[in-house]
Amino acid sequence: MAIFDRLRNLFRAPEVKASRVAQLLAFESGGRARWTPRDYAALAREGFMRNAIVHRAVKLVAENAAAVTFLAFEGEAERDRHPLLDLLARPNPRQDGAVFFEAVYAHLLLAGNAYVEAVAVDGQGGTQVRELYALRPDRVRVVPGPDGWPEAYDYSLAGRTVRFEQGAQPVPPILHLTHFHPLDDHYGLSSLEAAAVAVDTHNAAAKWNKALLDNAARPSGALVYTGPEGAVLSDSQFERLKRELEDTYQGAVNAGRPLLLEGGLDWKAMSLSPKDMDFMETKHTAAREIALAFGVPPMLLGIPGDNTYSNYQEANRVFWRGTVLPLASRIGCALAQWLAPAFGQGGGEGLRLVIDTDRIDALSADRAALWERVTNAPFLTLNEKRAATGYAPLEGGDRLE
Repeated sequence: MAIFDRLRNLFRAPEVKASRVAQLLAFESGGRARWTPRDYAALAREGFMRNAIVHRAVKLVAENAAAVTFLAFEGEAERDRHPLLDLLARPNPRQDGAVFFEAVYAHLLLAGNAYVEAVAVDGQGGTQVRELYALRPDRVRVVPGPDGWPEAYDYSLAGRTVRFEQGAQPVPPILHLTHFHPLDDHYGLSSLEAAAVAVDTHNAAAKWNKALLDNAARPSGALVYTGPEGAVLSDSQFERLKRELEDTYQGAVNAGRPLLLEGGLDWKAMSLSPKDMDFMETKHTAAREIALAFGVPPMLLGIPGDNTYSNYQEANRVFWRGTVLPLASRIGCALAQWLAPAFGQGGGEGLRLVIDTDRIDALSADRAALWERVTNAPFLTLNEKRAATGYAPLEGGDRLE
């Protein structure tokens, strides 16, 4: 036995010091795909497709964010024309820029994840990105590498799977955009999932109201049998009465039909208590919670109550400042960082995408106030005033007037 032990020790790999976490990542996660731990289809169906508040909130955020105009900067210099701007204006033959960006923003809001595929070709000047596509998030899964970071993405459809290796140069084929998730290293937390309880409450209230309308828009009641003392309905009489009520008096088509009673029967209507009547306020509270999760002021969604803004214009300004601009700016920065190497930009003075806020009508009041403050500042030079309002300097504009 000692001979066999020595032979095993001879061919055994030498011991190497390494982190226990690194070994765990290498042996437990390396090369294994992990599906999104949530049912995207169910959330989208019950939320976006069957809830008017969620549908309108997502459309408001996605359509407004997709309508912003990006400016291209290389270092501090603005470029009026740039290939990246042309690519974003027409990302693929089937979609224009607005439709493409609306899909990206909607995926991010509904799933917490958005995936963009870059189609590149090798040309004389190197690799050129020609098209961009938004992939449906429930069809994509992350494949972590030995170090725990994603090394590939699998796209599955109709029993077939395509793997996108992220080691491609100079641009990885997939850009993965996520909302912050405190308990997941790879997938993001969607606004819809955060509002799932409020969505269920809102949908249940709507179904309750629909059922009430189907029953003549009044609460149920009780049939009281006041026959001879101690007498009760026979089984056949009870079943007959129940069947006649269901067939003749139940449902929206029978609303308002008079109830014909005989044989000592008396109808006692059951009125709703004040607590039961509070379901409408419960529905509006759930709607406000949904709007809160998506960052949309309730006033813009037509939700009564809790209108903390003085007017619609103020609510719209807060919506743009607090929700649309941060989201669109974040996506623009991610796209520029991802695609910059394909356009010959890779350093700190590389390519940047900046939102042109001068074209946003909702911010016109803020822009006018800024211009007035800058104009009335005698201690600023002309170029300093131009820089404060986002314009390039002019020759000879460094002197005080």
